[in-house]
Amino acid sequence: MNGTASLSDALDLLLRGNYPDPDGGPPIGVPVKAVHIARSLSGTEADLVAPLGLGRRLAVVCDPVTHEVLGARIERALAGLGTIVPVMLEATPHADIETVESLRRACASADGLVAVGSGTINDLCKFAAAKDGKPYVVFATAPSMNGYTSMNAAITVGGHKLSLPAATPLGVFMDLEVLAKAPARMIRAGLGDSLCRPTAQADWLLSHHLLGTPYRRAPFAMLADDESILLDQPEALLRADLETMLALARTLVLSGLGMTICHGSYPASQGEHLISHYIDMFAPAGRDNYFHGEQVAVATLTMARIQETILAAGPPRLRPSLMTRADLEDRYGPAIGASSWKEFEAKRFTEATMQALGQRAIDVWDDLTEDIRAANISAERLAEIMKRAGVPTEPADIGVSPAFYAKAVRDARFLRNRYTFLDLADDSESVVPAYAGIQ
Repeated sequence: MNGTASLSDALDLLLRGNYPDPDGGPPIGVPVKAVHIARSLSGTEADLVAPLGLGRRLAVVCDPVTHEVLGARIERALAGLGTIVPVMLEATPHADIETVESLRRACASADGLVAVGSGTINDLCKFAAAKDGKPYVVFATAPSMNGYTSMNAAITVGGHKLSLPAATPLGVFMDLEVLAKAPARMIRAGLGDSLCRPTAQADWLLSHHLLGTPYRRAPFAMLADDESILLDQPEALLRADLETMLALARTLVLSGLGMTICHGSYPASQGEHLISHYIDMFAPAGRDNYFHGEQVAVATLTMARIQETILAAGPPRLRPSLMTRADLEDRYGPAIGASSWKEFEAKRFTEATMQALGQRAIDVWDDLTEDIRAANISAERLAEIMKRAGVPTEPADIGVSPAFYAKAVRDARFLRNRYTFLDLADDSESVVPAYAGIQ
């Protein structure tokens, strides 16, 4: 497992700009210049970064944990390329706009950024790099999420967690021995984040068939080979099996690239991520910290059950939404309520839109059902895979009560202009499980 020799054909083709588009478009390429996944990257770090032209002053961004795990090694290895500007974030940094601005100030003298970490550090660096027009690369410390190669960042602004345009890394570097030593919870979180593929695909297909939203098959075709390895032997990830870790690393990288080629997070972030975002925004004070992928795993099971229930019931009878801006502002306060209304208003069903969509739902239902079943992994199998690897499956596993979780499932639809089965459950007379919180 050395360098690009170990990469899947899909990843190699993407980096060379030659991935064949299954929808018949021109060959697909990505703005990422280099992805290296190897058993060990020790001693090669400078050789990996040097060709990418980050400049002579490099800000190496860590928190105390990632600095100990890998950051100190990266600082030493890159010292020969120019001046190192060490940037130490606080322990457990938050991906919010205030931290972004602090990071930008700390990196003001740097030509480029080197992120050493996983989800939060990567999001902060890619957003700061985009704001300042600077290049950045990332050295992963955990296989905990799929955002390494995406061109969006999850940043909280005024209490509302948003997916914002960000810089794509010039290089992504993954040392499998480092990833395998990550805390078990972070490895499970990465698996949980990857297992939302079928529910996210189903939500995107719903929006495509019902509302005419553009849809692409490429992001899902890229994942097929590696996904099968993870589905068959998820527990191997916790045994430091590097071949299975390679499959997870590739899956996370390719999932991020799928978002990049679609210019949005549509193929990897739908209803399950909205539920997770709601939990991030409104969880009770004093709750322990949980990883994004842990929350996504629990929400993925919920979405799978909702989708199965609605599809089994046949074409839905649609109804207009009664939600108003005043309702959302009363519920969340003026700032978050107004922001949520802006997102929700763009997709809400009114009396006028119902005239066309009511019949359309009937007309497209068979094709929609067929497409989703072709892409589906049943809720029962997802739960079995998660349990084999010790991934959270219940609200209690992520520190929230059933009542709060039901509210998250019911209200998450208002956070973003993305039409999912959460919306359809509320916009129709379909019956979904009571635990889902949509009545």
